[in-house]
Amino acid sequence: MSAKLRLPFIACRSAALVAALGLAALPAASQSVALSGMMGSKPLLVVNGSAPKMVGVGETYMGVKVLSASGDRATVLSEGKRFTVRLGESPVNVGGMPMSAGGGEEGGDGRRIVLPQTGGGHFVTTGAINGKTVQFMVDTGATTVAMDVGTAQRIGLNYKNGRAIRGYTANGVAEGWAVKLNSVRVGGVTVHDVDAAVLQTSMNGVLLGNSFLNRFTMTRDGDRMVLERRY
Repeated sequence: MSAKLRLPFIACRSAALVAALGLAALPAASQSVALSGMMGSKPLLVVNGSAPKMVGVGETYMGVKVLSASGDRATVLSEGKRFTVRLGESPVNVGGMPMSAGGGEEGGDGRRIVLPQTGGGHFVTTGAINGKTVQFMVDTGATTVAMDVGTAQRIGLNYKNGRAIRGYTANGVAEGWAVKLNSVRVGGVTVHDVDAAVLQTSMNGVLLGNSFLNRFTMTRDGDRMVLERRY
């Protein structure tokens, strides 16, 4: 008999959120730039943790000028330097302090994560599972970290050796597997031995659920979420 797992917020959200789940980051000396989606030929830029902003080619937003855009990438000019940002790209460190996509950052003791709010009031960031880059969305209503089969296959997770479960989602019941993740990294903070679910349903990104969040004290500071490591 399969175990039961409650994950009430797996349903696909708004189009803006679906786009936001493809964050890619570009930190410079004092400027961070992320590509959170494309609206036709216009990229959605996140600059210094701001809400996604549609910026046309030739236009400038918060000191970042879009030089060209197509497909899953945009070429921008920031602080006199030309860079290409891509959807789903791993964090980049260019002459400045490393930052994760979406603004997650490490405190001085490696125990603190700060996540800025993106479009729609959600907290979305790039991170890693078992060393492989994924896009996370914070979901305090999810029991565990949760992903679909496609994501599990992409990161090389041997999920079929896990325990059979049944997840109750906003889209109905989804069969899946309960697994243990060796590591989950957000910003500069890594947590080991994290419970997770791999479900046979379509998901956009990975839900960062309570099997990760419960190891932190969570507070809201305006439009930021601050996670302080408890253990």
